[in-house]
Amino acid sequence: MLAEILRVDPAYKIVGESGEGHQACQLCLDLKPDLIVLDARLPGLSGVDILRRISKPLKSTRVLVFSAYETPALVREMLEAGAHGFVEKTAGLGEFKKGLETISKGGTYFGPGVAALLRTVVANKNSATGVETLTDREREILKLVAESNSTKQIAQKLEISVKTVDNHRTNLMKKLDLHDVASLTRYSLEIGLIDHRK
Repeated sequence: MLAEILRVDPAYKIVGESGEGHQACQLCLDLKPDLIVLDARLPGLSGVDILRRISKPLKSTRVLVFSAYETPALVREMLEAGAHGFVEKTAGLGEFKKGLETISKGGTYFGPGVAALLRTVVANKNSATGVETLTDREREILKLVAESNSTKQIAQKLEISVKTVDNHRTNLMKKLDLHDVASLTRYSLEIGLIDHRK
């Protein structure tokens, strides 16, 4: 059904599809698509395992997880493995299309249910350390990083040097003990610094 919807959309061209994990993984590696829509649960090989196998060889490929299964642990695993967004199937096709469009343009996207899940996880944690230790400038940079801005773009927006942005990024990563953009994006979403629609 999903493939049929995408086939009639001129913005997308389907180059391959599979309902089995090992075959899906091989297709991704062979076809090197610009964008992958991935289910978290597939027979043979899970979505997380597929992502772990393709994230390094397909660094420029964007990945949207569209799945009926969403738990905090699964969402975290998928994001850590390299997904750029996660939309729950119960959110409907409108959310799926928004997610697809946002991710294809280089952004990150989370369905409302997934965003709520991640926020609940954080609400249940003792988060006295973390965001409270960041300066206003570091928070600003964290938000811009999470919204997929490059260091150069952040420097231009804040009218500061690239070196200063790098210093702030290094400091906030140390404070939060997070070391890549996916982790920073997830953290920003969890604390409500960015909206799931961005």
